[in-house]
Amino acid sequence: MNSKDKIYSLPQLQEQVQNWRNQGQKIVFTNGCFDLLHLGHVDYLEKARQLGHRLVLGLNTDSSISRIKGPSRPLQDEMSRARIMASLLFIDAVVLFDEDTPLNLIKAIQPDILVKGDDYAVNQIVGHEVVEARGGEVKTVPLVQGYSTTNIVKKIENTINLNKA
Repeated sequence: MNSKDKIYSLPQLQEQVQNWRNQGQKIVFTNGCFDLLHLGHVDYLEKARQLGHRLVLGLNTDSSISRIKGPSRPLQDEMSRARIMASLLFIDAVVLFDEDTPLNLIKAIQPDILVKGDDYAVNQIVGHEVVEARGGEVKTVPLVQGYSTTNIVKKIENTINLNKA
C-alpha cells in the first residue's frame, strides 16, 4: 500500500470507518500537528494503536497550526506531514482538519476510543463527551519524557546561534 492511499478526505474516511466497524473492528482516534516526527511521537502512536484495531490520525492543517503555535510554524507543509504520518505501519488513516480542535472530526468519525498523551486529564481531552456519550472510551497513554518538537526546534536554534558566535 502506498502512503498516499492512507490519506483520506472526511467523506472517504467516514465510509472506511464504517467498513472497519462492519468487520467488528475498534476505531482509535488521536490528533496533533506532528510537525517534526520524533521518538516521542512514534512511541505514543504505537501505544495508541495497541488500544484497538485501527488508528485514525487527525492532522492539523498548516493554517490551524499557525493559529495555535504562531506564524513560524509549521516547519513542514501539511501534505509532507500527512505522507510521513501515513507511512507509519501502525497508522491506518490520516485526515486533515482545519479547525483549532478536532471536535467536529470526532463527531463525524465517532471513534470507539479517543486517545491523548498523559499530559492531559481525560476531562480536558477535546471530544471526550462525544465519545463517552456513545459508550466509547477516552484514554491517556504515557509519554516519553524529554521529546517534543518545541525542544528540537530550540536545540536547532541554539546550535545555529552558537555557530554564528
